[in-house]
Amino acid sequence: MFTLIGLGVGSAYLFSIVAVLFPGLFPDGFRDEQGHVGVYFEAGAVIGVLVLLGQVMEPGARECTGSAIRALLDLAAKTARVIRADGREEEIPLEDVVVGEHLRVRPGDKVPVDGVVREGHSSIDESMISGEPVPVEKVAGDTVTGATINGTGSLIIEAQRVGGDTVLSQIVEMVANAQRSRAPIQKLADSVAGKFVPAVIGIAILAFIAWATWGPAPAFSYGLVAVVAVLIIACPCALGLATPMSIMTATGRGAQAGVLINNAEALERFARVDTLIVAKTGTLTVGKPKLVAVLPAAGHEEDEVLRLAASLERGSEHPLAEAIVRGAAERGVGLAKADEFEALTGKGVKGVVDGQAVALGNATLLTEMGLDGGSFGEAANARRDEGETVMFILIGAEIAGLASVADPVKESTPEALKALHAEGLTIIMATGAGVAIASAGFTLVKGDLNGIVRARRLARATMRDIKQNLFFALVYNAAGVPVAAGILVSPILAAAAMSLSSISVISNALRLRSVRI
Repeated sequence: MFTLIGLGVGSAYLFSIVAVLFPGLFPDGFRDEQGHVGVYFEAGAVIGVLVLLGQVMEPGARECTGSAIRALLDLAAKTARVIRADGREEEIPLEDVVVGEHLRVRPGDKVPVDGVVREGHSSIDESMISGEPVPVEKVAGDTVTGATINGTGSLIIEAQRVGGDTVLSQIVEMVANAQRSRAPIQKLADSVAGKFVPAVIGIAILAFIAWATWGPAPAFSYGLVAVVAVLIIACPCALGLATPMSIMTATGRGAQAGVLINNAEALERFARVDTLIVAKTGTLTVGKPKLVAVLPAAGHEEDEVLRLAASLERGSEHPLAEAIVRGAAERGVGLAKADEFEALTGKGVKGVVDGQAVALGNATLLTEMGLDGGSFGEAANARRDEGETVMFILIGAEIAGLASVADPVKESTPEALKALHAEGLTIIMATGAGVAIASAGFTLVKGDLNGIVRARRLARATMRDIKQNLFFALVYNAAGVPVAAGILVSPILAAAAMSLSSISVISNALRLRSVRI
């Protein structure tokens, strides 16, 4: 990019030094009417200032696009509560945490680093990472991710990944890499620039010959000025900025809208794709369990079975328990006090309600109690096949019924699907959101299908912006060369015009920050 600037400024500077130190070396054609040889120190200085001005504006624009990365970094905890060998707890800066240290995560705190639970029981909001708004239950042996938010329980975790190794740091790095990555369309700009620079040098030589042969006195001086003007105005700075500025701005805008763009190629391709594979939970669905059915056994009333189950689950912080309690409240079912409540990790809960031993849990709990689900087992399997979570409700050693919880489809999903279909896209649903994050070109931080609509619109706006930039840069340079060679024979004005072309490309790219998606 700086080849033409270097040639132009270097030629003007070296010419001026020789003209000052050894004016007698120049023929009469280089002298004016007073016999002086013209010098162009001020032209080289002004050109340098104008070029540097453009270079200063570019990192300023990059800084604007970096706001999304700063927002991601702000998600991380600033300190961690380390447990020393003597049992003393100490608040330390996050960067001082080392692998293997035990940290306390209090209710409502952010998990400081990636690690594994050693003591305690809680539910953690991992929506920042997975897009799943449903808190995930964590017990000893489960992994936790830095920057996620702890629920009502207290945990002691062992640090396993710190600093740049954490998941959040990897997401930040992914966004940064995307901003630095090159879209395939950049190859077009590179190819054009590769042919453009030699062509400009050839035109500059022809301009020198033409001015030196047919120009007014001092002809040789005019020829040199024409060379410098052509080389500078033709500098493909704007061409080099056309794609990366748009990519940087778009990835920053996407992150602010909850869309992480993995690389520039994904952004370019997404403007043309016709098929999407999307995760289900938290994307198509709400990600918040809801009670959808209570199936009582013969001899039991539905409301009574629900009352016993909800009364027992009121003592649990598990998201499924919350769904059952909320479902009872919606149906106007009053709750009783539960005594001797006990959480059975990985199985369910049990206690005493109205003097009756009540338990609620999964098939593992039934097996442990020596019970056979029978027809209820078949009903449970059928509902599981529909994507529902089924829990058995037991009174004593008898199955009193089933409670079925499901994740309802988001209200925004039908509208978003219509919008995507209107964009000509075919939608395929997939499950399993960890593999998707690792391999996807786009990741929805907020878990909303409308994010894909925003990503599609952003991709198209970005490609439109890049094409506009390339058009402006190419047309500008193509028109500027003959003007500089024959009309605008002024290196200073050429440098100003060259800088303005870069400014126009930067300004056009920054429009993506406010594009409606």
